Amino acid sequence: MKKLEAFIKEGVSAYNCVEYAAKDLEKQGFEELRYANEWHLNAGGRYYIKHYGASLFAFTIGKKKGRLRMAGAHTDAPCLSIKPNADFVTKGYAQVNVEVYGGPILNTWFDRPLGVAGRVVLKSKDVFQPKMVVYRSKKPLLILPNLAIHMNRDVNKGVEIKNQTDLMLIAGLLEEEGQDTAYFMDCIAKDLKVNKDEILDFELTTFIWEEAMYVGPREELYSAPRLDNQTSVAALVEAIEEAVCEEGMNIIGLYDHEEIGSRSKQGAGTHFTYELILRILENVGYSMDEIRRYLYNMMLLSVDVAHALHPNNIGKMDITTQPVLGKGVCVKQACSQSYATDAEAIAIFIGLCEKNKIAYQRFVNRSDVRGGGTIGAILSSLLPVKTVDLGIPLLAMHSARELMGSKDQQELTKVVTCFFE
Repeated sequence: MKKLEAFIKEGVSAYNCVEYAAKDLEKQGFEELRYANEWHLNAGGRYYIKHYGASLFAFTIGKKKGRLRMAGAHTDAPCLSIKPNADFVTKGYAQVNVEVYGGPILNTWFDRPLGVAGRVVLKSKDVFQPKMVVYRSKKPLLILPNLAIHMNRDVNKGVEIKNQTDLMLIAGLLEEEGQDTAYFMDCIAKDLKVNKDEILDFELTTFIWEEAMYVGPREELYSAPRLDNQTSVAALVEAIEEAVCEEGMNIIGLYDHEEIGSRSKQGAGTHFTYELILRILENVGYSMDEIRRYLYNMMLLSVDVAHALHPNNIGKMDITTQPVLGKGVCVKQACSQSYATDAEAIAIFIGLCEKNKIAYQRFVNRSDVRGGGTIGAILSSLLPVKTVDLGIPLLAMHSARELMGSKDQQELTKVVTCFFE
């Protein structure tokens, strides 16, 4: 759990998550590559590459040619995203204009101190290469207060939340009539120790300031923000660091924008994954025929969280397949291919779990519930490769704080490590 605890603490946006992953990989001997530079890769080497700041790939190369194994996860999470020209004033309140990123449970974001994190772009001498800064506020800067029940009597019966009017955040109070109204941007500039006019643009999102914590007499439960999908990111980074790659290549892909469909230059829908694998294998001496053959036999783990049975809402689950917290990794399946798993891939995965005594469960949606999707179906079709969709079960998925079984993270890390070895 230590790796996960660190990622929950540090990975407060996709950019911060990638920044922390890169530092962690470097401590374990991984060398950073830049895609625009010439490469000289070595058998036995350990490398990583950041892709547009919010995605990252890390790979280890065996000393012999052989099988290719990949695991993918996503770095982003549902949240409130800060709009350009965000500052405005309402009756002396300094406010910040936001939009909804992904599909958060909106009412869970009320009445919580919020930090701000992401990327800020600053002026430089070269207009085609502005300075990129990964940012995290030093204190909570924003809050979204509820309307008192005396003014909203139906609140506990379920009241619609209007994104443009009900989610506008409060940054503070203006002390005097003529005060500069760019209150929020002043705070960002002050934190970065730059003049406000040096800030050209930003990609900033909010995050819950409260820390993660263990729950229960025996601490069987772990409550934290962004378990979707920092659980998977932490497991993949730990597995690629720990697994011994004797032949072929192990690779992890940590993608941005899964929560909004993955169709972006740094999302799983990019052609970059295929081009990267091609370039790596060519660089270490694989012929195109070898690359095609090994790609055809490649296998992918798409690692993202699953739904656990909720004790107060048992009827929301399938009638025969009901995973629970603390009982291991979930294999996810859907005949619609929203999860990319097929019978052959499941058989391989179950064999791997049974051989290594790893606890696993099955997950399917109710037949009358559409459910979600993952990067698995996208990557599986682009490469194309055999794929298993798996992840740890959660309660309160997409809430500002989600809930997992403490033991499940160890099982997830173990299965990805065994897969790579």
